[in-house]
Amino acid sequence: MTTPEFSDNRDNFCYRHPDRQSFVLCQRCLRTICPECQTQAPVGVICPECMAAERKNRTPAQKRAARRWGGGGAVTAVRSGKPVVTYALLAVTSFIGLLQLIPGLGGEITSQLLFNAVFLYPNITVYAFEPWRLLTVLFVHGGFIHLALNMLALWMLGQSLEPMLGRARFLALYLISGLGGSVAVALIAPGVSTVGASGAIFGLMAALLIIGRHIGANVTGILVILGINFAFSFFVSGIAWQAHLGGAVIGALIAFVLTRTRRREQRVWQMVLLAAITILLMIFVLVVPPLLILS
Repeated sequence: MTTPEFSDNRDNFCYRHPDRQSFVLCQRCLRTICPECQTQAPVGVICPECMAAERKNRTPAQKRAARRWGGGGAVTAVRSGKPVVTYALLAVTSFIGLLQLIPGLGGEITSQLLFNAVFLYPNITVYAFEPWRLLTVLFVHGGFIHLALNMLALWMLGQSLEPMLGRARFLALYLISGLGGSVAVALIAPGVSTVGASGAIFGLMAALLIIGRHIGANVTGILVILGINFAFSFFVSGIAWQAHLGGAVIGALIAFVLTRTRRREQRVWQMVLLAAITILLMIFVLVVPPLLILS
């Protein structure tokens, strides 16, 4: 299950389950804990030992309140550890994808959610300013096969990444990577209409590569899969390789930020840096010279 590299990075494994790697720290003792050992508390997630200490130190009034309301005092319900964000993204995207298969309705949904750079520059096009398409494009696809492949990839990657990162970080990684893919399309291929979650998926793959390397995992397989998928997009017409490139670059950048801001006292910096990446992407794409738009 582990490699010699893993043995050199024991801090990246759950202290109660040494065979389970994780990216989440107990916010009290700062030890790494896997999803099974994570309990949601007001300060974030905490480990079972800290939870027991918290309950032991409760005042009589807190204990009476817990008995009365059926709660846990200062500690709330235990997290299930299930990748619920992954499941939610799968459910929403699949539902929209199925609606797209309905004759008549599907075309209207696609036209309302797809992305094209012309929707970012209303002053030089006849189109309205609709920047939300930078993200809504992630939820529409070009057919059942396109949808199925992306959802399979999301399910496989989410099973590994979401427990390691935590739900909020995973969602941020997915959405900002998807945004990066759309920005790359706008800059490299203005005027091209795109659909699909491929930018976000490539962001997840790139992030898994960076995080795996950081914790000492053997990332050769991930690197090969990422390379094959990226090269494949050049040989099949209709695939927006620009979205793949943008998503992968931003996903790798976000993963680098996350691996360098794990500690509790670095949480503010982590949020600031992720917000900065998002803002810079928006500024960069909105100030592109109009000459890059449709000829």
